[in-house]
Amino acid sequence: MGSLLERALVKRPRGEGDQPKRGGAIALWALLALMLLWALFHLRDIGGAFAAFGEYLQYKFIRRAMIVGALVSLCASLLGVTLVLKRYSMIGDGLSHVGFGALTVAMALGFVTAESLPTFLPSGMRGGLAGLCGGIAANPLPFTLVIVVLCAFLLLRVSERSGMRGDSAIALISTSALAVGVIVTSMTSGMNVDVYNYMFGSILAMSSSDVWLSAALSVVVLVLFVLFYPRIFAVTFDEPFARATGVKAGAYNLLIALLTALTVVVGMRMMGTLLISSLIIFPALSSMRVFSRFKSVTVCAAVISVGCFLMGMMLSCVYSLPTGAGIVAVNLFVFIVFSAIGAARG
Repeated sequence: MGSLLERALVKRPRGEGDQPKRGGAIALWALLALMLLWALFHLRDIGGAFAAFGEYLQYKFIRRAMIVGALVSLCASLLGVTLVLKRYSMIGDGLSHVGFGALTVAMALGFVTAESLPTFLPSGMRGGLAGLCGGIAANPLPFTLVIVVLCAFLLLRVSERSGMRGDSAIALISTSALAVGVIVTSMTSGMNVDVYNYMFGSILAMSSSDVWLSAALSVVVLVLFVLFYPRIFAVTFDEPFARATGVKAGAYNLLIALLTALTVVVGMRMMGTLLISSLIIFPALSSMRVFSRFKSVTVCAAVISVGCFLMGMMLSCVYSLPTGAGIVAVNLFVFIVFSAIGAARG
């Protein structure tokens, strides 16, 4: 089928329009040279940081966080290539807002008691409902997962059936969910520690149940992506052609939405609802600066994502930085490097 850029871009002869690109390439290489020069003068500090991080690896919760984070990063990068090419790169941000709204509702259910329920309900039913609400509040991740998956399907249906553009549908659902979350938070106990951790990420504070659920969901995403890779590629690359050849594009679009929802919910604990979309977008954009074929872009994005996560974890442990922000900073650095390489190659 050829390369992605051969189908996605219209080539034009070189002319005056190339001059700004040349200037941008020079600026990128100058910035990269300054970064490398700084690294050369701080080799001892860099080596000390790696040595200090090695000491952190003796702790079980650090190793556990690294395994889960690497799996989530891998899932996000694989789906990110598909979402960027389908012009749905902001779906991660939209679904993370939905996750925040669902999370706040789940936390608020902890305030439901048998006495607060309507008196016309039987006492046994009121006790059962109160116990169910308490269980959801104690472990909100499964409840959030169900809501985000349903909203992902709804988002896809709205954009397909109503004629609304994908970005408009994402904005409609995400802002509504965010408003619900803010209202529920203000009406209950305000911003508590659990909600704060989900907003800004706290992978080191994950419970054992969250770790096992996150690892299981990540494995499911990876297996489904690899199993249906040819069909996902066809739907991503040329959906009308895929439909003409008999591929059930609607079903595979639903599969992509499902995998994205799973990845967003799992990644919320690591990156937070405010930064999870960066885990999806950055590796794909970085790899596209250098490579043009779908398989090469996908493999490169996976390597970048896992590598940036590990480096971000090191910065978080050694320098006490927020994990999510550290990962984004490393991704930004890699994006600059790959942009410089891509600009140099023309």
